[in-house]
Amino acid sequence: MYVFDNNSSDDTVKNASDAGAVVYSVKNQGKGNVVRRMFADITADIYVMVDGDATYDASCAPRMIEKLISEQLDMVVGVRKHEDKEAYRPGHTLGNKMLTGCVKSIFGGKFTDMLSGYRVFSKRYVKSFPAMAKGFETETELTVHALELRMPYDEFDTPYGARMEGSASKLNTYRDGIRIAKMIIKLYSSERPLIFYGLLAILFSISGILIAIPLASYYFETGLVPRLPTAILSTGLIILSAISFVTGLILESVTIGRREMKRLAYLSIPVKHF
Repeated sequence: MYVFDNNSSDDTVKNASDAGAVVYSVKNQGKGNVVRRMFADITADIYVMVDGDATYDASCAPRMIEKLISEQLDMVVGVRKHEDKEAYRPGHTLGNKMLTGCVKSIFGGKFTDMLSGYRVFSKRYVKSFPAMAKGFETETELTVHALELRMPYDEFDTPYGARMEGSASKLNTYRDGIRIAKMIIKLYSSERPLIFYGLLAILFSISGILIAIPLASYYFETGLVPRLPTAILSTGLIILSAISFVTGLILESVTIGRREMKRLAYLSIPVKHF
């Protein structure tokens, strides 16, 4: 077992070492930075990743591993089921549902708990995952990676309890929710560029046309352009619309090539038969 310590100020390192775990220290603050180091430094056939806050049920790990093996999956996500109101704040529940719904509507899939920190991975998944996130938005990145490469995945219901007394969550409902939303937008623009920039093109063109309609009407009646700055603005919006559309076309071809490279990296890792 490996414990990755991210600048903790308690006895995590000592207690983990005394319990027989191999302890790594990650100085760059943020869960995404830790996940990047975990996936880079550890080589295994199957990975079980869990937050070290004693809220997840460890007894589910063997069954999640069995599910990964028997169904030949690349990822199993532990869906948190909680009865204790202290385990999961209402704001977190609502935020998780909203963000999970956003990802499902954009990228598809059937995830119900996208932000769960309890997951089992295959070696193929881990070694093909380009971890870029710095903080808690890493779960969004993990989810989208599986969806974009069309990896086989599933979920597994796991009990979720309250944090131990004296322990406080580092997750901030609003700050980290905004970060996760920004990550979704970033992934949408990079993984669905034609749609993303196409929508911008439509927005710019509609705005430009609406501004130009009264100017065009007055011009056809009098032969004069009454408000030159407005005409320039309308022209600029139409130009921006064309630029956005062409940008989407170019980036779409780049994204397809990048996705193919990630797929080849995924396929280059031998399958372990258990």
